[in-house]
Amino acid sequence: MATCGEVLVKLLEAYGVEQVFGIPGVHTVELYRGLASSPINHVTPRHEQGAGFMADGYARTSGKPGVCFIITGPGMTNITTAMGQAYADSIPMLVISSVQSRSQLGGGRGKLHELPNQSALVAGVAAFSHTLMSAAELPGVLARAFALFQAGRPRPVHIEIPLDVLVENADALLTSLPVSIARPGAAPAAVEQMSQRLIEAKRPLILAGGGAIDAAPALLQLAERLGAPVALTINAKGMLPASHPLLIGSTQTLVATRALVAEADVVLAIGTELAETDYDVTFAGGFEIPGALLRIDIDPDQTVRNYPPALALVADAQLAAEALLARISAQALPEREADWGAARAKRLNTELAAVWDEPTRAQTHFLQTVFDVLPNAVCVGDSTQPVYTGNLTFNPDQPRRWFNSSTGYGTLGYALPAAIGAWLGRTANGQQPGPVVCLIGDGGLQFTLPELASAVEARTPIIVLLWNNQGYGEIKKYMLNRDIEPVGVDIYTPDLVGAAKALGCTALAVEGEAQLRAALVSAAERQGPTVIEIDEHLWQQALAL
Repeated sequence: MATCGEVLVKLLEAYGVEQVFGIPGVHTVELYRGLASSPINHVTPRHEQGAGFMADGYARTSGKPGVCFIITGPGMTNITTAMGQAYADSIPMLVISSVQSRSQLGGGRGKLHELPNQSALVAGVAAFSHTLMSAAELPGVLARAFALFQAGRPRPVHIEIPLDVLVENADALLTSLPVSIARPGAAPAAVEQMSQRLIEAKRPLILAGGGAIDAAPALLQLAERLGAPVALTINAKGMLPASHPLLIGSTQTLVATRALVAEADVVLAIGTELAETDYDVTFAGGFEIPGALLRIDIDPDQTVRNYPPALALVADAQLAAEALLARISAQALPEREADWGAARAKRLNTELAAVWDEPTRAQTHFLQTVFDVLPNAVCVGDSTQPVYTGNLTFNPDQPRRWFNSSTGYGTLGYALPAAIGAWLGRTANGQQPGPVVCLIGDGGLQFTLPELASAVEARTPIIVLLWNNQGYGEIKKYMLNRDIEPVGVDIYTPDLVGAAKALGCTALAVEGEAQLRAALVSAAERQGPTVIEIDEHLWQQALAL
């Protein structure tokens, strides 16, 4: 007899799942019955929050949903933070959990791991949560989840399976097949209207978000055809190469960039929420789009949030960008203003380069050093000062190479487990693995420090760059800027190099650029994780800034 849990594993295989993250418990052992004989790889984090962050990082580098097996009760309360981060950043994540037997749901009998309503608990951090009331429902609810991942706005999905359903006879489902859903194309009438607006524009501008990553080739050609400067959100970094003359980076929160946006007569916003963490990270307000706003998004609800559009198109970003490019390429374009396009982007970048303070320049040099030694690296960041700096000053040459938890939900402790998932994601689909760097502060690392043991166990050779400023430096800076006496930010900082060694990692502290370069070269050749500590003050002193 094949149980519901065993058929679930087979169906996940059929949907192309190669990796699962989870901590087995007495309520989930039946999920593991079929996993032992499956080609699906399993990684055990040290906390369910880590499982969710690993799944998040895996999804971002592989382009495939991250999958978690989670116990009922504390497992689900633990993973909700990670689901919140994935929800905010539109990351596909499938969380499969157990729950009490059907006759005991909501009974309040003090059963192990019991919650009054587990599905309701996660409703706010999931696209939907479904309780499987019979094994027969399994193919349908999985099809619903993967339809969302394939053709909608991807977000976490939660499926909970009662303990008695997990062991239910599911022989009849062994022949179930996966469902494949095509992404929505661009309506010709809307494409025609948007094309005309862009063709007639004298000063067009493009704002691209993480939802448009797969549209990068078409969007690049479209920008070049229109002579349109391009601003990218944090999750969209790399859609244009760093040296491209039309790239204006991810500086929409700065006055000079806002002035450029205000000059545009037509703005194409594609795959972006136009939300605070990309457009107003200083919380000053004042980001305005006075020109005609054209919005493209796969989520109809999102096309009218934050900034109402003159025209909106609900479609897959890649298909929409390709349709616009084809239509615009077929027409002769009027001459653009001479001081727009590349000339205007160059002027902006010159203005910005002159305003960076000493810490920003020191941290930018740090990031440039890392990518100089490891040009093919993926950098997974936490909410730490060099990450915020890099969001403004650093531009990778390819997408999916720079992402962090400072966007959207903004949780601490994300980078370490997410980097583990990201490394595994780089090996998905037969890809050659490349270096994965975790950029995290001493405060953030203490949130998820035990996951270093997970990295050792999973043999993921991640490189942890520990930016140590002996506390919550970014928050302290924010307090001081608001004339608040710092409280609660100068926390005790343990010997994190020693802790990393105790957890099985190679760990060392470096002072200055030469030591950092040597440490990175050695770390890239190692089979296991490496922790490299950089003292913020010593780094800046070594550069004599």
